[in-house]
Amino acid sequence: MIAEKLEITIKINELAQPKTVKNAWQQFDLDCDGRITTITVKPKNYKKLTDITSNYPQWLAAMSNDKPRSVYAGKLGQSTELGLVLKSPKMKVFERKPKAEKTPAAGAAS
Repeated sequence: MIAEKLEITIKINELAQPKTVKNAWQQFDLDCDGRITTITVKPKNYKKLTDITSNYPQWLAAMSNDKPRSVYAGKLGQSTELGLVLKSPKMKVFERKPKAEKTPAAGAAS
């Protein structure tokens, strides 16, 4: 058997209603293709997420448990009856810019 690493990335563009858990961490559930995933994030990371969502009408957040060199990343927690737990995931939040409409090239044949 070969030991490998399991990486999970969850992308969201809607903010779920959180509940406050131990040490003011925020926890929320996501339905990922029928598997309920419980996400637990530090208060600082949740504030970053809410700040972005209130400033930008379109946004995208990616949360993962991958572990780049010398950076602490989230832990894959216990499996649950309906899914899994992702604790303190690494999170990146981006502003989504609307795609520009394509216009026909100048001089194109009609």
